[in-house]
Amino acid sequence: MPKFKTHRASAKRFKKTASGALKRGHAYTSHRFHGKTVKQRRQLRKSALVSSSDMKRIKPMLSQMK
Repeated sequence: MPKFKTHRASAKRFKKTASGALKRGHAYTSHRFHGKTVKQRRQLRKSALVSSSDMKRIKPMLSQMK
C-alpha cells in the first residue's frame, strides 16, 4: 500500500503544538482594516487552536507532518 502524502496547503496553514493540538491563524486579516475596531484587529493578530470538531477533518491531511 502506498504512503499517504501530506496535504501541502494544510501543512502551510497549521502548526502542531507540543501537546498535539493544531495552531491556526485567524480569518479576516488580509485587508479592509478600516472597518474593524482596534480591539478586533489586535485580537486577530494572535493565533488560535483548531476546534475538536475540525480536528477530525484536518488531522488526516497532516498525517506525515512532524
